[in-house]
Parts: sequence; structure tokens; C-alpha cells
Amino acid sequence: MNTIKPIMETHHEHCDHLFADAEHAASARDWNACRVQLTRFAEAMEVHFRAEEDLLFPAFERDTNAIGGPTEVMRTEHEQIRELIASLDAAVAAASGDDFFGASDTLAILMEQHNRKEEGILYPMCDDRISDREGLAERLKQRVGGRA
Repeated sequence: MNTIKPIMETHHEHCDHLFADAEHAASARDWNACRVQLTRFAEAMEVHFRAEEDLLFPAFERDTNAIGGPTEVMRTEHEQIRELIASLDAAVAAASGDDFFGASDTLAILMEQHNRKEEGILYPMCDDRISDREGLAERLKQRVGGRA
């Protein structure tokens, strides 16, 4: 039986690894490698956000009639994460370790809190309440690259 939580958790882990790769390159002051790793991370995060915003959240809202609840909080946090990724990109362009690690420290904390809410609360609620959970899980798996 396909469920949403393990698919999305696995993609969180994938994104976390890409973020760590970018941080490692920044630590080494290898800004070219950091740019490559940051691009991979940003692209993976956008895939993840689009899967949630285009598929998961609308299904949850439809099946629970919960407009503006937990999914709205997640959307707001997605925007905050996108802004921090843009700050990382600017720091890499300027080859500024101070700016990079200032933004990356904030991003790491925000992503940890965000992922904990999704994995501990939202995804289990989705698995319990979305009527076409298995079909949605398959579409999510296709969107996030089958990493599950």
C-alpha cells in the first residue's frame, strides 16, 4: 500500500543531503562547486514544494475542507525557504562565506522545524484523510523522482 509520508520523508532526506553538499563546498571556499550544489538543492526543493502545493495540499484541503489551516502555514514557510535560498545564491555569487553561513544557519533551523511539522503532523493527517491516498502517493512519487 502506497502512503504519502515515506515518499515525502525520503525526498526531505534527499534535499537535506544536497543542502549539506552545498554547505561542504562553501566550507571549502569552492564557490564553483557550491554554485553547482546549491543549484541542485534549489531545484530539488522547488520540485518538492511544487509537488506539495500542486498535488498534496489541494487534495488535503478538498478532502478535509481545511482551507487556510496547516497547508497555509506550510505555504508561508515555503516562501520563507525560497527567500533564504535566494540569499544563499547571492552569497555564492559574492563569494561571501559570512553571508552564506548566516543564511544557511537560518535555513537549516527553518527546514528542520518545517520538516518536523510535515512529517509528524501533516503527512500522517494526509495519509488518514485523503480519499485517493494511493493514487496521490503514486503521483507524488513520480513528481519527486521516485525517491522512496
